Formats: sequence, structure tokens, C-alpha cells
Amino acid sequence: MVLPLHQLRLFNAVAERRGFSRAAEALHISQPAVSKGVRELEEQLGAALLERGPGGVRLTDAGLVLAARARELFAIERAAEEEMRALRGLERGSLRIGASTTIATYHLPPVLAAFQARHPGVVLRLTSANTWAVLDLLARREIDLALVEGPVEDGAFTVTPWREERMVFVVAPTHRLLARGGVASPADLGEEVFVVREPGSGTREVAERVLAEAGIAPRRTLEVGSTEAIKQVVAAGLGVAVVSAVAAADQIALGRLAVLPTAAGEYRRVLSRIGVPGRRPSPPARAFARLLDAAAG
Repeated sequence: MVLPLHQLRLFNAVAERRGFSRAAEALHISQPAVSKGVRELEEQLGAALLERGPGGVRLTDAGLVLAARARELFAIERAAEEEMRALRGLERGSLRIGASTTIATYHLPPVLAAFQARHPGVVLRLTSANTWAVLDLLARREIDLALVEGPVEDGAFTVTPWREERMVFVVAPTHRLLARGGVASPADLGEEVFVVREPGSGTREVAERVLAEAGIAPRRTLEVGSTEAIKQVVAAGLGVAVVSAVAAADQIALGRLAVLPTAAGEYRRVLSRIGVPGRRPSPPARAFARLLDAAAG
């Protein structure tokens, strides 16, 4: 029996996104077309691959086996596409970059502009996500190059330090601890609401490390989905946050945020380039890496 690749691709999209609507949106086709393709694949295999319910879909045992093989197959397909792109050089092609939110927002724009000026024929695509999501995209060959701000301790990846950035405690300019003057103690900070990123964010992991090393145990936290939102929440007077000094610079300059001196002292984190051992970078990826090296300082 020969598996139809089109129907397998539809099933893979549903399995990865746990839903027919999300798969259809990602593939830019109608939901009925996705449902029909998966149903035909099940009929051909003589096995149910998905259990459909009001909460979405769940993979059956057969579905789990097929989904694992489908991921391997389409990873090989993407690898072949990358190798063909590499042969075309820098006159055309594409470069897919994945970066943690702070890096994508505050560090990469000048590098992207410099690359596009030198290689206008290469189409750039920048995906901004938290550290865990960027690593997943790299593992599945959905991006060519990755930069993250969180610590990576996974042997499946190579980690190359790129640049450092300073982390600061920020509050609203009218915050009581700032108005009191002096250095905020761990006990003072423990009474505050700490505004933090979601799990999987490099900024969240670094903030938790800063707090732990300083002996600060917040009684309350507020989880927010982006650094930009954190800045706005803190500027409105709600709590304290540990963020990148680069990310906070604009709001500090506008007088909407202020750096709070604390007993934690100064903390720097390392921003890293992530690779996969044995994976050959394309010419656009190598050219972009050279610009990253030049911008490392």
C-alpha cells in the first residue's frame, strides 16, 4: 500500500495543531477539505487515526504511530528543500529566522535591514516566539536560524553565545519603593506583585533566576504574554518587573518607567545563537550569521 502524501500532509497538520480548523487555516484550504482528506486516509488504512469530540481531536494509538512517522518524513522533505535552496546561493531564495521576543523586537531589526540591503533577492521571514517555541521550530526544520534569550540545556542543540544584555527592575515613577529612596530590600520586593512572562519565555526564566539569587520570594505574580504588555502594566502602577534594559529604554526615556535600585545588584544575561549538530546552514544563513558576528558587540 502506498500512502498518499497529500492526505498524509492533511493528517499531519491536524495532528500537530489538534484541530481541523487550525489545520485548515495553516494550509490555506477549507475545513471540509481537510476533514475529507483525513477520512479518506483512515478508510484506506482501515484504522481510525483521530477521535473527534467537542473539545477538539485526540490521536488514537494508530494515529500516534502515523503522526511520528509523518513528522520524520516531512522533516526529510524540508531538509531536501533546504539543500536545494543552498545550491541556489544568495541571488534568490529565503531565510527563515526564529527569535525570542526581546531579541526579535529590540536586537535584530538593524541586522535584518543590513542583510536585506546586501541581499535584496532573499526573502526574509522572522518568527517571534518564546524560547521553547523557537527551539521546537528549529528541531522541526521550520526555521533556518535561531536566537534565544533563555538558557538552553539540551544536547540536541548547539549553543553559541551572541551578546549580553543587562536586566533591570522597573516600576512606575510614582511607585512607593522609588519614592522612599534608597535600595529596595528582598523583604520589600517580596511584598510586591511581580509581573512576569509566560512559562517557556527566556525572560521569565531569567527573571526567576534573578529573584532566586537575590533571595526574593514574591507572594504574588501576574502572568503577561509579552514584554511590551509587561511594560504597560507596570507603567500603569501595578507591581514590579525584571526586564531587559534595552526593552525598557523607550519607556524610561518617556518617563513612564523607572529603574528601581535593589539589593540584587546588576545582572546580565547571555543571548545565544542555537543550531543543530550536523545540519548544514544555507548560504543565506551563513551570510546572516556573519552579520550577527559583526553586531555582537
